[in-house]
Amino acid sequence: MTERAEILKKEVRKMLKGANKIPDILDIIITLQRLGLDYHYENEIDEKLSFVYHSKYDDKDLYLVSLRFYLLRKNGYDVPSDIFNKFKDKEGNFVVNDTKSLLSLYNAAYLRTHGEKVLDEAITFTRDQLKAVLDSLESTLAEEVSLALQTPLFRRVRILETRNYIPIYENEAARNEVILELAKLNFNLLQLIYCEELKIITLWWKQLNVEANLSFVRDRIVEMHFWMTGACSEPHYSLARVIMSKMTAYITIIDDIIMDTYSTTEEAMLLAEAIYRWNESAVPLLPEYMKGFYLFLLETFYSFEDELGPEKSYRVLYLKEAMKRLVQQYSKEVEWRDEDYVPETMWEHLQVSMESIGSVALACAAYVGMGDVITKETLEWVLSYPQFLTSFGVFVRLSNDLVSTKREQTADHSASTVHCYMKEHGTTMKDACEKIKELTEDSWKDMLEQCLELKGLPKVVPRTVFEFSRTTHNMYKNCDAFTCSEALKEMITLLFVEPIPE
Repeated sequence: MTERAEILKKEVRKMLKGANKIPDILDIIITLQRLGLDYHYENEIDEKLSFVYHSKYDDKDLYLVSLRFYLLRKNGYDVPSDIFNKFKDKEGNFVVNDTKSLLSLYNAAYLRTHGEKVLDEAITFTRDQLKAVLDSLESTLAEEVSLALQTPLFRRVRILETRNYIPIYENEAARNEVILELAKLNFNLLQLIYCEELKIITLWWKQLNVEANLSFVRDRIVEMHFWMTGACSEPHYSLARVIMSKMTAYITIIDDIIMDTYSTTEEAMLLAEAIYRWNESAVPLLPEYMKGFYLFLLETFYSFEDELGPEKSYRVLYLKEAMKRLVQQYSKEVEWRDEDYVPETMWEHLQVSMESIGSVALACAAYVGMGDVITKETLEWVLSYPQFLTSFGVFVRLSNDLVSTKREQTADHSASTVHCYMKEHGTTMKDACEKIKELTEDSWKDMLEQCLELKGLPKVVPRTVFEFSRTTHNMYKNCDAFTCSEALKEMITLLFVEPIPE
């Protein structure tokens, strides 16, 4: 399989390099992205997109204009959105005559930033139009429109989009058989890597349960690895996925079990103090049932240093600091819970909860496990908690609270952002949830706007944050799928169990 894939990769590279016309370039790039093959050709794609950005094109072709805008902005080009005003009539209404262009505009519009009224209007218009024509469509276009109405292209989890798009692409009349064969082989090879990682993580999880006596912890290791695979899917990030999955396990145990449910407040604070110290000398502080867990935590971080090797082991120091900061926010939430304190404003709540959701710690874990592209300066940037990562944390927190608030309030639990908004504005829970849905949309705009302003960072840094955001959207768009994981069963099966027939 690997040998055949290498041959096919060379053929596809020739096709990509040989594409010289703007429509052909955009078409092959979007195809490679959706089939999960673009990481093989990052340099070639960057060169082609630079050519597209600096070249003239048919600005009267809405499909082309939308696809160009989508690919360039996704790749960090701050292309203007006022080009879409050309496709309005004198009354200010969009004029679109075909479904393919409607769909292209719909997907492009979701890369909007604040103040881009034309893109806000485009989303409303195209969504209504696509819903109206959906029942009259046939074949692959109907499937594409249906998927887009559920989740626009920019917000889909990369590896799941690959798994779902391959059979759609296979049924397209204009498919390229070489690209299709490579996509199938590539996914199946990735699946083998993911399953090997899952074996490693499962063995580690079992050891953790035995040595730390975590009989009270529900086994969610597959869901954890599924989430992290969605956030960081390329084969060369295998170590990052393993580290992220282990970090997710620790975050879940410390937050959901020890801080929220299993321990007394005094015991939780003792664990927090031990984590601040990060040394075996802190073991005597802890109650007996926490000692094994704490020692295993230290041991796991030592293993990270070994796996990274002498040149990159320094990165683990940053991960420790991220963990300490996370536990500090947990401690604040425990304090709120015990005092029955509801912050006066939602923003006061977010000052703590946008970090306690664990988003920055997991982003740090991802970067720690990556290659030479990540530098000490990158990790220092992460731990400075810049605005881009703050917006990411707000998005994750609001997405989580929207689907978990009602369930969590049945137990002894601190107030959520939903309750804080209700208190601040005197609204019902239903109205608060509607407002927070709007704020999650604003968070997407924030992240896109801030990403366009980022300078001097490797492209993988913002790209990983958006991948995490997509997995968050996938986990929480209908329910808290991480907690009620039956909703993930089909997706987990597609990713880990069922290869694509060749």
